[in-house]
Amino acid sequence: MARYDYRDLLETNSYIRNLSDTTYWLCITRTVQESKLFPMNPYMLLSYLNSFYRLPTLLREIDAATPAEELGDRAREVSLKVDTVNAAWGMPAFYLLGREMLMNWGLLRPEDAAQDVVDVVDFSRRFALSYHRNDGHITNKEFGDRSQFLPERTLQVIEADLHGVQAGDRLHDATVKLLAQLSQYAFLAHCECRIGIHNSGPYNFGDGRQMVMRDFFDLTEGDYPWLDGIATALPLNNLSISLVFKDTNFNLMDDWASFEAEPTYSASNIVAVGLYTSDALTDGYQPVGMENSETLAETMETYRTILNEATADLWKRIATWSREQMIDAGALVYSSVGKDFAHLAGTYRQDDWFELDDRAQRFKPLMNDEYARDGLGEMVGLLSLPHQKANEYQMARYSGLNQHMMTGIPYDALREPERFAQTVGDRALFSGSSTIEPKTGLWVTSAGRLDIDDYNARAAGFTPRTVQEPYRYFDEEWVKRNWHSTEANELYSIGQETSRTIAGRGAGLRRADLS
Repeated sequence: MARYDYRDLLETNSYIRNLSDTTYWLCITRTVQESKLFPMNPYMLLSYLNSFYRLPTLLREIDAATPAEELGDRAREVSLKVDTVNAAWGMPAFYLLGREMLMNWGLLRPEDAAQDVVDVVDFSRRFALSYHRNDGHITNKEFGDRSQFLPERTLQVIEADLHGVQAGDRLHDATVKLLAQLSQYAFLAHCECRIGIHNSGPYNFGDGRQMVMRDFFDLTEGDYPWLDGIATALPLNNLSISLVFKDTNFNLMDDWASFEAEPTYSASNIVAVGLYTSDALTDGYQPVGMENSETLAETMETYRTILNEATADLWKRIATWSREQMIDAGALVYSSVGKDFAHLAGTYRQDDWFELDDRAQRFKPLMNDEYARDGLGEMVGLLSLPHQKANEYQMARYSGLNQHMMTGIPYDALREPERFAQTVGDRALFSGSSTIEPKTGLWVTSAGRLDIDDYNARAAGFTPRTVQEPYRYFDEEWVKRNWHSTEANELYSIGQETSRTIAGRGAGLRRADLS
């Protein structure tokens, strides 16, 4: 029986149209999705189908354990892989594109699986509203391509604890080289896509300086089976680097977490850096090697050496893969973009996220390079699939054409909804496989190397203090009027506990007090 009403469909269709417009803009203004190693177009299409068949069930379980808006509160405090590119944009977009494929093939009516669509969109919308609480928008595009989700109390610690650098000094060189190595390795580990890299900001750090946070995820043993035994000397699975630039205006930070700057990004303009880690078990950002500039430089140099060797090791492993294994791995990277929600909620199962559902596998024979290239191009670029047409009077937001990438739910779904299939089914229909070797290793976390049962139990029982009551509802507007209160000082002091410069200083600080 349908659980949605007219209001639900109005909100769902509004979200779908906005996501459709944003995704079209991203697709026509950003780089082409191609790789000399991985068959990207085939694996992308396969991932969309896998998302369509699995995501609704998984999100309902996660939402029951930890509501989407609480997950947004968690993600807003630190850098987690449930971020702009993965959770706020990628997860709902991939699911809805799988729906478009099935409608194009005549296997699905737009009213079918309406309950699934409503549930996925509702989860995504509530998460995005909470995640973007500090900037008051639901997407980066809506905010003029900015991403400013971190609160003042976190930014004060980041600014106060920065280490200054100059082009050519040891720490500057170590930073630039580590960034390059992280980018190369993260692309390879994620089958040559950007899902393992996130950028946010810019934040005003005064005197014409801007700070951006660059995040790199899933760097060693964790969810990806092909990283078992890779980069095992790295003690952390996620790294975040705060970078302060002079003479640089970051005028675009889009929903793919790509950025543009005026003048163009130049490492020589980096004037200060910091290094942190965070995951589902950390109470805020945890500093890494931040005791002094020499220790930080040494830490970065060590991590670069580890990742350089890991890149070579991973190349050797991937070089043994067949084409089908490359397609499977890439499809699993894409369709698992919401997996860290399960880690936060303590509901993670490896097979949920790293199997290709048998219902998606049926279409694998279609996924040659030519069909996938043309099919993807028609669906997200040309918007030329017959069902993507609107009436002749409409003009889409960016193209001016009467074509839309993603299809809403017809309101006729409210009239005798039993005429349609409300869902693709629950976990009882999960059956899948993969040509990738199964995972056998542990999970590297901030609490050490854990098996998944231990990891789930710890995550399910953990809530960061800033997300607990009463602090959860002390937003920036409240702090502005209550900064002198005991509660505000307690809130700010939580984030300051790991600071080497402003520990215990409370909520009364201004930027001028940090120097």
